[in-house]
Amino acid sequence: MSFVRALQRKKYRQKYHNFIAEGVKLAREVLQAHTLEVEALFALESWLEAHPGLWQPQAEKTFLVTEAELKKISALSTPQSVLLVLRTPTWQLDARALQTALTLYLDDIRDPGNLGTIWRIADWFGLPQLLCSPECVEPFNPKVIQASMGAFLRVPLVFLPFEELRAAAPELPCAAADPAGENLFHTGWKPPGVLVIGNESRGIRPELMSQIPGRLAIPRGARGGAESLNAAVAAGIFCAFLCAR
Repeated sequence: MSFVRALQRKKYRQKYHNFIAEGVKLAREVLQAHTLEVEALFALESWLEAHPGLWQPQAEKTFLVTEAELKKISALSTPQSVLLVLRTPTWQLDARALQTALTLYLDDIRDPGNLGTIWRIADWFGLPQLLCSPECVEPFNPKVIQASMGAFLRVPLVFLPFEELRAAAPELPCAAADPAGENLFHTGWKPPGVLVIGNESRGIRPELMSQIPGRLAIPRGARGGAESLNAAVAAGIFCAFLCAR
């Protein structure tokens, strides 16, 4: 039990190459996908009785727990019936995919909920991968995993410096999400290409912005008063428009 609790902390997730995924829906997706190695499954008796077809192939790794025991190892304020310990996958940049689709590059996204939601958006629009700067929040944080809603099963997430991305595809069109940029709905810019989305409060770092030739903006409504859009909301709008082109 102490080992599972330790996986709520980044240093232990990285040390043991494990992370946790919780909840009935997420557990079903993981166990049916067969894409990630399950190292342990902890569940209430009610869940085990209701889903024998899911856990029996993992019977030697399955542990019956009480509600009190599940609460001790859960990262959720209200634990659900099942928790999985999974082997952390290793993903590499798919340079060929850069040439065929929109690619999001996230610069210094720090909020776990935002990263998880953007991961989910990438999954919804069928992006082949999601790229992050080394400064972004660690993707196997329990809050990221919960917000991703299973996107980690389908969309590889790769950390790499922007310079390495440009070196892998120097001719690929690249644009920055920038409030001062060209109106998204009037632009001729379209995939394949890289769209860079910056930090929730500071935007894209100046040293990175200087390397990006294009600028795209989501126009504010005529009566709009908000200073900015949430990073995940902006990512969703950009993807909805650009992926339809």
